[in-house]
Amino acid sequence: MSAPHTNRLFRPETLTALGIIAVSAAFVIPTFGMRAMSALLPAAMLAGLIILAVLLLLSDQRKAAAGEEPKPMTSAPKRVAGAFVLIVAYALATDFLGFYPSTAISVPLVAWIFGYRNPLGLAVATLVVVGAIWLIFGLGMSQEFPAGRFWKD
Repeated sequence: MSAPHTNRLFRPETLTALGIIAVSAAFVIPTFGMRAMSALLPAAMLAGLIILAVLLLLSDQRKAAAGEEPKPMTSAPKRVAGAFVLIVAYALATDFLGFYPSTAISVPLVAWIFGYRNPLGLAVATLVVVGAIWLIFGLGMSQEFPAGRFWKD
């Protein structure tokens, strides 16, 4: 008795790739109305996501054509759900606290959650990430990041 044949488009990696492509394409549309310098980073990151998702889609469809069984997307769904919660919390924190404080809190928090426990390494990584963003975008490109609702006026 053979396993039931399912549609190749309903494989977990294929669905994930299609979802990333759709969401990234939807988010890239607002960048068309932004100034070129302001749109550069988000548009480039979204284009990169689309390219990577297309590669994932092609890879999974090749596996499907070869008859490989689809693997579940994750063996730890709680960790994936937690990552999505962190993304939403970071977005809200950026809106209320501002970009720099939220990033300075999020970088070590995410590293800690994923198992990195060296306090000095966490501090250095945070300083490097936040400092590099400030040097490149704040100082070098004169871009302003959200200041946060709590600090306005």
